[in-house]
Amino acid sequence: MKKMGLDVGSKTIGVAISDALGWTAQGLTTIKWDEADFSSADQQLASIIEEHHVSEFVVGLPKHMNGSIGDRGEIAKSYAQYLENKFNIKATLWDERLSTMAAERVLLEADVSRGKRKKVIDKMAAVMILQGYLDSH
Repeated sequence: MKKMGLDVGSKTIGVAISDALGWTAQGLTTIKWDEADFSSADQQLASIIEEHHVSEFVVGLPKHMNGSIGDRGEIAKSYAQYLENKFNIKATLWDERLSTMAAERVLLEADVSRGKRKKVIDKMAAVMILQGYLDSH
């Protein structure tokens, strides 16, 4: 069973998926969604869950550098709870501090153009979130 990493933003959700053994994370896609309507990503997520036999969500939890949780973090917590209830799959929150910056750095080092970075940054951040989680287990 695979794990799905999610980088939940206000307009997009970056999606990564683990290999079957839970060792590595690969970027899969970026889903456009409406944060005001959690169900707006359900159809695409359901398709990915079915195709990849997902057994757990790993949802990035944005925290401030001092460890406190702000508005974005509260939304991520609410969305993780929504996912558990909707799909009956465990959702684990994972500290995502600096994941977007780390993703940006990797893409810069790979000499990816600014336009292309913008298209893949959320997916890459989801990879960083999921890989961090996998490495800790």
